[in-house]
Amino acid sequence: MLYLAGSIVLTSWLTLSFKVAERFRIPMLQAIVVNYWVCVATGSIVNGSSPFTQKLLYEKWFGWAGAMGVTFIFLFTIIGITTQKMGVSVASVANKLSLVIPFVFSLYLYNESFTFLKIAGVAIALVAVVFTCWPSGRKEPSGKSFGPVLFLLPFILFLGSGLLDTMIKYAESRFLDGTNNNDFLITAFAFAGTAGIIALAILMPVRKERFDFRSVVAGLAIGIPNYFSIWCLVHVLKDYAADSSKIIPINNMGIVLFSTLVAWLVFKEKLSFLNRTGIILSVAAIALIAYG
Repeated sequence: MLYLAGSIVLTSWLTLSFKVAERFRIPMLQAIVVNYWVCVATGSIVNGSSPFTQKLLYEKWFGWAGAMGVTFIFLFTIIGITTQKMGVSVASVANKLSLVIPFVFSLYLYNESFTFLKIAGVAIALVAVVFTCWPSGRKEPSGKSFGPVLFLLPFILFLGSGLLDTMIKYAESRFLDGTNNNDFLITAFAFAGTAGIIALAILMPVRKERFDFRSVVAGLAIGIPNYFSIWCLVHVLKDYAADSSKIIPINNMGIVLFSTLVAWLVFKEKLSFLNRTGIILSVAAIALIAYG
């Protein structure tokens, strides 16, 4: 349960730290790239050594780490674009609804058991995510109607987030044995950081941007919790390997619940009746999924 709590708290902190960085107008892509290299450094310290040796290329999970790393930074970019163009609520809902994908994969790929109560819990969880993330007095971010490309962004985020959770579960079950978790994560973050540097090298001259050294501070504040959030999630999946179809929804619902409460307490965000209903439904969904 300690790893589960760590995953929920640290992942929630990532969202909150992005909100703080946005208030100070820190270039988010720069902070995200720094964050991934901070993750690499943090992981190397935790591991006691760097995994970047010649034998790394021959690890069975090397390709999966690369795919996950590119997916990491791709999803951060999609979340940012979706938030700017279509609103925070759309991005949040699309991201959290992705729990359906690893749930389905767990049922059919790993032959995990399911009951009516567990299915009902997932259904309630989806409603709870929508209710909890729906802002009070919601207004459209723009008066323009959404074009076909923008309309696809939430679906890309939905599929990408679900795919990432599924990839983590698959890699954990096939290639990780507890002794190589850190090597896997460090390598994935290095791939993300490398992809980010390439993106910055292309975009900064086009946008005529300069590197903002505040991004280093933001990257540190995001990177250390980011590494340990994934580290905790991998341990959670290992500890609850026999029933991952319920632990992933519980983790996601916990993030929704904790993030909403902290935003209300710290940032004084108002909770509408719909938001409060969503929180109550989240608790009910967690109970059904966990004990159904």
